[in-house]
Amino acid sequence: MLRLGRHEFAAHEPVIMAIVNRTPDSFYDQGATFRDEPALARVEQAVAEGALIVDIGGVKAGPGEEVDADEEARRTVGFVAEVRRRFPDVIISVDTWRHEVGEAVCEAGADLLNDAWGGVDPKLAEVAGRYGVGIVCTHAGGAEPRTRPHRATYDDVMADILDVTVSYAQRAVSLGVPRESVLIDPGHDFGKNTRHSLEATRRLPEMVETGWPVLVSLSNKDFVGETLDRPVKERVIGTLATTAVSAWLGAQVYRVHEVAETRQVLDMVASIAGHRPPAVARRGLA
Repeated sequence: MLRLGRHEFAAHEPVIMAIVNRTPDSFYDQGATFRDEPALARVEQAVAEGALIVDIGGVKAGPGEEVDADEEARRTVGFVAEVRRRFPDVIISVDTWRHEVGEAVCEAGADLLNDAWGGVDPKLAEVAGRYGVGIVCTHAGGAEPRTRPHRATYDDVMADILDVTVSYAQRAVSLGVPRESVLIDPGHDFGKNTRHSLEATRRLPEMVETGWPVLVSLSNKDFVGETLDRPVKERVIGTLATTAVSAWLGAQVYRVHEVAETRQVLDMVASIAGHRPPAVARRGLA
């Protein structure tokens, strides 16, 4: 059982996490949701299309203009409070590695802290435990926040992913984070080259076997672009293909830009797997 905010999810129930970037320089939308009203419209659209989680981020993942904790909080905290007011049932996640920001967004109503940089600030898990919110434990290969991988090497990339994420998850629980509110994430692209991310995808069942719910953040990433030799705006098909494979292999939560398309992919895979009935089944019955 996965429990986030007011929601509980069965083991085979896929969950969509919609990306809402409060940054002027995001790699995908170049700041389309930096201002409040477009960002709130994005939340409304994502919820209407089937997202149960919105993931709010105030710092671009890649290199760029420096954003200190105060500026990150300015971009996210008030927005979290407004989303909580307008959408009381939505699960609010905040993409941050800083405990100061984590504390402020939890006060504002966040349900989940998405630590994409793998515990670089160990106090973030302490914040999650103190507030009883969920946490995403990501493998980033020891990379510093906002750096790109350079000649990353692993004897066994999945062994390293498992060691880091499971250890992080266990520590989070020891600090008071509810066991059912902890997720692990292989961290596609983070501290990895394209071959590492492809291998991590193939070997997702090893993460699923740990018993921790698995989150994947695949949407329009560089490993998709390099695999197909496509620029950012032409990676949707590759992303959806990877999503379908990940769903078949047992991932549960999907951090995405394209919510409606992802919902159809996940529903189709769930129906093939026998976890979801067809929406309509008239063929051959008339």
